[in-house]
Amino acid sequence: MTTDLLTEELLTSREGIAGVIALNRPKAIHALTLGMCESMRDSLAEWADDPSVKAVWIEHSEGRGFCSGGDINLLRRSALEDDGHSGRRFFFAEYQLNHQLFEYPKPVVAFMDGITMGGGVGISQPAHYRVATENTRFAMPETGIGLFPDVGGGWYLSRLEGRLGQFLALTGARLDGAECLWAGLATHYLQSEDLPEAKRRIAAGHDIGAVLTALSVTPPEPKIAAHDAQIRKHFAFDTLEQVLASLEGDESEWAVRELATLRTKSPQACKVSLRQLATSLTLSTFAQNMAMEYRIGCRVLILPDFAEGVRAVIVDKDHAPKWKPAEPEGVTEDMLDAIFAPLAPEEEWRPF
Repeated sequence: MTTDLLTEELLTSREGIAGVIALNRPKAIHALTLGMCESMRDSLAEWADDPSVKAVWIEHSEGRGFCSGGDINLLRRSALEDDGHSGRRFFFAEYQLNHQLFEYPKPVVAFMDGITMGGGVGISQPAHYRVATENTRFAMPETGIGLFPDVGGGWYLSRLEGRLGQFLALTGARLDGAECLWAGLATHYLQSEDLPEAKRRIAAGHDIGAVLTALSVTPPEPKIAAHDAQIRKHFAFDTLEQVLASLEGDESEWAVRELATLRTKSPQACKVSLRQLATSLTLSTFAQNMAMEYRIGCRVLILPDFAEGVRAVIVDKDHAPKWKPAEPEGVTEDMLDAIFAPLAPEEEWRPF
């Protein structure tokens, strides 16, 4: 292995015919920083023009996470200290990376061998091959901190079968590797012990799809499949009030638990997420989706629920956020219109 770029946070290298990106912030579960996003962007651009690079894979170094998301503490400080300026800069670069991966001209493999949340979803879902293992824990938990499933979440979640995307967006439910394969969020399921062999064969120039298929194993039964009908029924609505009312009419243990979970989430974030997914289905390109998500991100970053949500979950860890508004009825259509409104032309997001 020859290392082309070595930083504290990101390792890029060449393995045979492949360019390799390894996230390297194990103490932060490989959460993305602005520098990591920019470095990944630059490496991908260089490899796209290099005929000796036939494929790219994204992995993590040591630790239990593939990527736990973006640098939430940086975003909170930005909301509190610079009116969201540095947070918007981060979103701009991160979303460019998401779009760059979505449009990438060479095969990309994401080894989701661990915690894959938020920003980790954004760099794995655009990949042509998405490999889950017994260690995979996938989630978009943003409504619990007053955000929304960004990094392309509007596009991916809205296009899942049934209403699974709405369920994941609202509840932040965690899926294991078998459930990711069942849902279509992963393309292959391998044992983690077989990943080095998969990488060896890919680096040697073997057909990626054939390699991953040959090394795939039958996963355990996906537990969430048992609740597919309930998810389709109760999350069939594009208003939060209707979802809550539907769950309230179901006395099953599952419905009671999911209703209790939803009651802990930011009503504003939940309503934003439902509109985001519904709107994404009307868009024809991923770039349009990312422009929409950037508009949302710029607005919700500096609304009270984000700083409060991060305080409750990450800073003070009391898990008792005081949302504003506290009830779904307090989040009006006018408030949502303002969050989704276009930015000034010079402020709008654009691809890398």
